[in-house]
Amino acid sequence: MRRVLGQKAMLGLLDPDWSPVPPALDGVDLDDPEALRGRVDLDRPENRELAREIAEKAVVLLTNDGTLPLAAPRRIALVGPNAAEATAVLGCYSFPLHVGVQHPEIPVGIDLPTLRDTLTAEFPDADLTVARGTGVDDGDLTRLGEAVDAARQADIVIAVLGDRAGLFGRGTSGEGCDADSLALPGAQQQLLDALLDSGTPVVTVLLAGRPYALGRAVTESAAIVQSFFPGAEGTHAIAGVLSGRTSPSGRLPVSVPRGPGSQPTTYLGARLAQLSDVSNIDPTPAFGFGHGLTYTGFAWSDLAVDAQEAGTDGEFTLSLTVRNTGERTGTEVVQLYLHDPVASVVQPVQRLVGYTRVELEPGESRRVRVTVPADVASFTGRDGRRIVEPGDLELRLAASSTDARLTATVTLTGPERRVDHTRRLHADFTQEPATRD
Repeated sequence: MRRVLGQKAMLGLLDPDWSPVPPALDGVDLDDPEALRGRVDLDRPENRELAREIAEKAVVLLTNDGTLPLAAPRRIALVGPNAAEATAVLGCYSFPLHVGVQHPEIPVGIDLPTLRDTLTAEFPDADLTVARGTGVDDGDLTRLGEAVDAARQADIVIAVLGDRAGLFGRGTSGEGCDADSLALPGAQQQLLDALLDSGTPVVTVLLAGRPYALGRAVTESAAIVQSFFPGAEGTHAIAGVLSGRTSPSGRLPVSVPRGPGSQPTTYLGARLAQLSDVSNIDPTPAFGFGHGLTYTGFAWSDLAVDAQEAGTDGEFTLSLTVRNTGERTGTEVVQLYLHDPVASVVQPVQRLVGYTRVELEPGESRRVRVTVPADVASFTGRDGRRIVEPGDLELRLAASSTDARLTATVTLTGPERRVDHTRRLHADFTQEPATRD
């Protein structure tokens, strides 16, 4: 309660002269819809700018054989059910898809450029051919031949697949839109496979609400770009990543499954949830939680640990150097995972306890320091109370849950300690000023 009241006071919501009515509506009859119309702009330039910044940081590059960024392609085949669909960037709780679909006669009210629109602007000298191929979930392949012909005549294929957001079964993703398989909806996988067989390099772009198994595309696509309903500026962000105007820096908030029969899995699984002799099923994802590529390379080095031991009420401090080894500006995301090899209650093999984004120019390096309170290793004990136990821990500095780069083994000493409301459950990152080689 104190925290909430403090935030309200900081925002001025407790000031004597504060009013819930925005300045734009001063003196307006709030009961008159016509008097209200046009008074509030919900699509202001500053809102669009923030939406684009968020979208650009959220786009995830999963694979790339060097095809991206695209170098002024002459002929582009833009194929797939979401290639020219304006609302493909919106989730089910967005107003146009939550309420607007019930009133199709009313304009959406915001600008929603399609990927066809943004790619036309991004590559003005390219010959862009659009072919739907199939719908999101209708299973119709009568226009598959048209899509394949467009692919064969192009220099690059951009396959735009994924979901249609909706509520209670009116979409392929959203509340009440469950899936019994993680295969792409409808006939989209057949379309994707046919494009891969066309002989033209295929860049697979996903506008989706959940991660899908992509079959052959995992190894055969020239590149895969994953975007989870990126919002109104999402297609601008994707076009920027494809052209190289924007360097991708997003990381997966979930794992992408290797097969369609995988249940929704998490990197937080215990040891028996990993690949083992206990089961013949391999749950290893195609792309793990936290994965994401950039258009440059990074070297991690010089791991240092201030002290190998600390009390169960203490903390550890680690530092490392991250250097941009490529020729482009880029962002590396340093992730810290905790592994507790032995605990009185079964723990996940690892769990993310902190991360930081490191933006570097070519040749620049930066020293990254992280302080890890012992409370971060706490868990709910057998008596239902949160505790910190003595023992060894691994602190893994990683590019993803499946790509640990540097590991420090440290030890908590002293008695088991019960953690109360003063606990510190966050690892704190700091970065020193960048230096250049």
